[in-house]
Amino acid sequence: MLLSIFLALLLSCAGASAVFTVYLCLLWHATSRAADSNPFSKLPPLTGLSPSDIEKLPKTNGHGLVLGSECAVCLDKIEPTDAARLLPGCNHGFHLQCADAWLSKHSVCPLCRSKIEPELVRRSPENDNPC
Repeated sequence: MLLSIFLALLLSCAGASAVFTVYLCLLWHATSRAADSNPFSKLPPLTGLSPSDIEKLPKTNGHGLVLGSECAVCLDKIEPTDAARLLPGCNHGFHLQCADAWLSKHSVCPLCRSKIEPELVRRSPENDNPC
């Protein structure tokens, strides 16, 4: 009788240990495989526009925006008297400070992710005014 109790305890502990070992092996395999297939590890580092390129982008106010009146960076409304930046190509507008902060780190539109190409960055007529 004592032997059967001992065998029952030994077999249940051995079974639980085997299940736990298999679980640890599967967990290790899943994490090592996930680290190799991380899509973000292959992305190039973020690079924004230079301050001189940002300054060449058109400036306007809230009245001059073509598409919408909400800044996608800060999610606040762009008032008609607020200074705004209009991105070439997609014509999305943002608060001037929000757009400049975003574009210093990223070279894409914060709303539609279209790339701001260097050839799209042109001096606007209002920036050419020396006064």
